[in-house]
Amino acid sequence: MVWGVQSLLLGIPWMDPNWLLDHFHSEFVWISLAIVFIECGLLFPFLPGDTLLVAVGLFIAGGKLDLNIFVALGAFMLAAFLGNICGYGLGRGIGQQLGDHDGRLVKKKHIERTREFFDRHGSKALVIGRFVPFVRTYITLVAGITDMGRRKFLMWSAVGAVLWVLVITLLGYFLGQAVPWLASKIDLVILGLLVLSIVPVVIEWWRHRSGDSAGEADEAA
Repeated sequence: MVWGVQSLLLGIPWMDPNWLLDHFHSEFVWISLAIVFIECGLLFPFLPGDTLLVAVGLFIAGGKLDLNIFVALGAFMLAAFLGNICGYGLGRGIGQQLGDHDGRLVKKKHIERTREFFDRHGSKALVIGRFVPFVRTYITLVAGITDMGRRKFLMWSAVGAVLWVLVITLLGYFLGQAVPWLASKIDLVILGLLVLSIVPVVIEWWRHRSGDSAGEADEAA
């Protein structure tokens, strides 16, 4: 794997879909489903959900993974949706304690920024947040903490799960069909996807920084 991808994946081999496929073969799908489930609900924001989804599409299109694309889409939608339900349950049950705790995995600043994101976008945050790293992990927790109605949560969470899995997985699938050699050069796709994933984080950081600067200027005036 190229040096740039190794750096962006923090040097952790199991965050590379090629490594997972080479080491676990037919178990790759089950491991990927577990990772998507955990990332979407159990407060581990550093897991490679996006890269796994695009890799699944590429592997199926390139014949490296013997799995029907529609079965894959349905399975990953279900994993993402069930993960969200767990995150929502945690939010309703122990969310306030988690929000007051500043640990290594659950950081107070991430929850606070996700809450701001949720306040700004409302229910649609459950859809938009799917495509934003970190927000994807904490948004359902915040929905539970704020006592979002269960029916509304389930509806918007289902929409978000379906759109996220469809867009990212089919991106990999159609890229794999249009450019077959990408299945053996998935490192380049992962690198591009990781860079794109960083863009929303940078935008949110810049908006947050600009808001803080504007507030300080108003106080100074």
